Amino acid sequence: MAAKYKDYYQVLGVNRTATPEEIKKAYRKAARKFHPDINQSPEAEEKFKELNEANEVLGDPEKRKLYDQLGPDWKAGQDFKPPPGWEDVRFEYRTATPGESFHFEGDFSDFFESIFGRGRRPPHGGVRGTTWTMRGPDYEADVNISLKDAYHGAHKTVNLQGREIDERGEFRPFTRDLKVRIPAGTKDGTRMRLAGKGGAGTGGGPPGDLHLKVYIEPDSRFRLNGHDIEMEIPVSAWEAALGATVEVPLVDGRASLKIPPGTQSGQRLRLRGKGLPRKGDSRGDLYVVIKIVVPKDLEPREKEIFEEMARISKFDPRKNI
Repeated sequence: MAAKYKDYYQVLGVNRTATPEEIKKAYRKAARKFHPDINQSPEAEEKFKELNEANEVLGDPEKRKLYDQLGPDWKAGQDFKPPPGWEDVRFEYRTATPGESFHFEGDFSDFFESIFGRGRRPPHGGVRGTTWTMRGPDYEADVNISLKDAYHGAHKTVNLQGREIDERGEFRPFTRDLKVRIPAGTKDGTRMRLAGKGGAGTGGGPPGDLHLKVYIEPDSRFRLNGHDIEMEIPVSAWEAALGATVEVPLVDGRASLKIPPGTQSGQRLRLRGKGLPRKGDSRGDLYVVIKIVVPKDLEPREKEIFEEMARISKFDPRKNI
């Protein structure tokens, strides 16, 4: 039966003179790109199988030697019939070294089987007596936390969804909840690598990692700038002019803030060590931005005092304009 010729060198993107190491390197790079656990595009699984087939041939010296006897003049897609006598050729399917090969499910192409014979799948969906090992895929996920969580640290549940290989070697969808610890002092946009929390390995390979990106939700009172926290606090005109001690909120309580006489609107005052924890024992700072406010409705006596100030004060806020 005629089959479409496959250019395995083209599949792996290597020259026909490529060394075994170059073939192995090209295969690993391409297989990770198209592994169906990582690449969700519709054509990824088929491309992944094609890569494994090419590696099965070019990565085995005997199979590669036989394949090369076909010559370099064949073009992909041409009808191909093996030369007479090749129907009796049979090969053992090689055993991969740990971490070298990737698992895949499904028969080899007609072209492959026309040259190397039909293998038989062992019980329980294994792949033709071959040991395929692979490190599990890495997963990525986002998690939202509050500013209070970032300040104190917290435990959160992350929902993971994807596809993984089951005990029969078949891909199946999964969803699972994973509890993760968010360290105190985590900044907005922090990327965390949780070793071994990704997808399960294949053929005894180690699990992958979970790459977690942390987002801190907006807070109605505070703004974050790295480990520093900023907030706005309203003060009266007389507090700003005469000076005062006011109480301001913190992430985990309250503190007293001294307003110096003559404080201007927009001025930043610092409370040291009241920001997010840093590595070690240090912390960021809390910056309080002063906003001077005046009463909208004045009592009669208040109005008299302001009118008196307007008459006697020599202060001109627009002097330098």
